[in-house]
Amino acid sequence: MNGYFNDADDFYVNMNLNTEMELPTNRDTVLHYFEQMKKRFPELRNFFTRDNGDLVLEGDKEQGSYRWLAIEPRRLCSGQVNPESLDDAYRQHELVLELAPHLLTISTLDCEALDVMYGFDFTYDGNHDEVVAEALGVGSGLEGLLEVPSGRVINYEPSITLALDESCRLQCRLALETRTDAYQIRTGEFPEDQISIYFTVRQYWGTGPEQTFLDSFRRQREIGEEIVQRKVIPRVVRPLAQAIASR
Repeated sequence: MNGYFNDADDFYVNMNLNTEMELPTNRDTVLHYFEQMKKRFPELRNFFTRDNGDLVLEGDKEQGSYRWLAIEPRRLCSGQVNPESLDDAYRQHELVLELAPHLLTISTLDCEALDVMYGFDFTYDGNHDEVVAEALGVGSGLEGLLEVPSGRVINYEPSITLALDESCRLQCRLALETRTDAYQIRTGEFPEDQISIYFTVRQYWGTGPEQTFLDSFRRQREIGEEIVQRKVIPRVVRPLAQAIASR
């Protein structure tokens, strides 16, 4: 079982291929692409169209661990929630990148950016922003604000983006998303909802390096795994888990 389950309620690995042109939406092309993915991963059975027009093929969410795919106007998405292993999720993403150039006519010329994202969700029925500030701190320059009489944290979603090469076209971003609003804080009624931690490694194309989607994906996932394991989990994920558990 994936060891990341020890740190969060849900863990997922997503891959997004962002394009400059709109992706095909004709019936034959879309169904053929999804059928090819379903042949390799038979649990992908539920096909539907979202209200905004996105086309989705997914597994059974009730199983806890499931795969999903989506074709958006200018983004091709692939994800697995609670994978048995990172390699299990990577197999799906690599197949998407192998099939997409031929079946969906996506080329490196058309690519804006490729994202590899590692996500962690925590279910918490309290003030999300307050517990994030407690777990991660706000930095010495802002600590005094927490001492303001009657002051309560109602929005705190820290994020940081780093360039990983000289051209600034290979980047990584850590972002937290909370889901508490002012009404909940006023009333003291907090429904169970997710605090999310997202760590994304993004490669921009354009004037970037000449490489295939698969080559870039493998490089990005190597970088992502190292930073997640050495920095994100011990310094962000576990402190947040401990702060939630202490309440």
